[in-house]
Amino acid sequence: MKILVLGAGAMGGYYGARLIEAGADVTFLVRPGRAQTLERLGLAVRSELGDFHRPVRTVLAGEVDAQDEPQYDLVLLACKAYDLDDAIAAISPAVGRGTVVLPLLNGLAAYDRLDHRFGRERVLGGVSYIATTLAADGTVLHAGRMDRLVVGPRAAQTSALAAEFHALVSRAAGTREVSGAIEQELWNKWAMIAAGAVMTCLMRGTVADIMKTQDGRRLMLDAMAECRTVAQLCGHAIPEPVADAIQARLMDSSSTWAASMMRDIAQGAPRIEADAIVGDLIARAAERGRDLPLSRTAYCHLQVYEHQRAAQQAAG
Repeated sequence: MKILVLGAGAMGGYYGARLIEAGADVTFLVRPGRAQTLERLGLAVRSELGDFHRPVRTVLAGEVDAQDEPQYDLVLLACKAYDLDDAIAAISPAVGRGTVVLPLLNGLAAYDRLDHRFGRERVLGGVSYIATTLAADGTVLHAGRMDRLVVGPRAAQTSALAAEFHALVSRAAGTREVSGAIEQELWNKWAMIAAGAVMTCLMRGTVADIMKTQDGRRLMLDAMAECRTVAQLCGHAIPEPVADAIQARLMDSSSTWAASMMRDIAQGAPRIEADAIVGDLIARAAERGRDLPLSRTAYCHLQVYEHQRAAQQAAG
């Protein structure tokens, strides 16, 4: 299978490396600076599931062309939600008539935009549970041993390719699943990360920090309830076993977990995924006549941060 991976950052670099280990023909679509680094040093991944360090093939935007036949069977899209427009522009020339796109993005708004551009029958569903970061020297760092990747078709036309991709990626380390209900899997993850982001970003602390406070447990339950309500209103009620697992994770008094968006804020990131993770959830609830007071408070907090960072950048 010929695969184009957009970027060779934390997520793209990690899963691109695993796909190479599995025997896929992988090319990374990267910016000139990253291409030079990869040409000089190769792609390095540090992981408890196995390190990776090899030369890799790269291509720059403007150098890919699907023409009439697909140059790539699949395009793996693992960018931040706020970079999606640029990502779509970059990969569009590579998406031929038989190419499918596999996004690993948070929330559902990205799927609406990808469906509009490429058609629902060309966009697979993908859910990843993993913690990866990109070190200053370009090395991809995988924290812990958690690496669960769930893929599935969102239209009958892509069922065979989803199964083929699953069989391929299953040859490498990590937990791999193929789902016939990938939309539900997407909602399950969104409900978890949104509730976690609402609380850890609003409180600027880990789950353990929150659980130590007087009202932390009650507020965390409120956040989870709001997210479950939206999922139910949208026709994807969170199954009880999944809800129990989310509650166990987000109310673990010993957990040092915090949403990646909270970690971004702590590092002063210039942009965060507030709109995709929290804002879109609020909008979908509002469309159905439901307000989310706690989520709305957190979203205001996140917007203040974004406005402050934008002002700081503008000031130089």
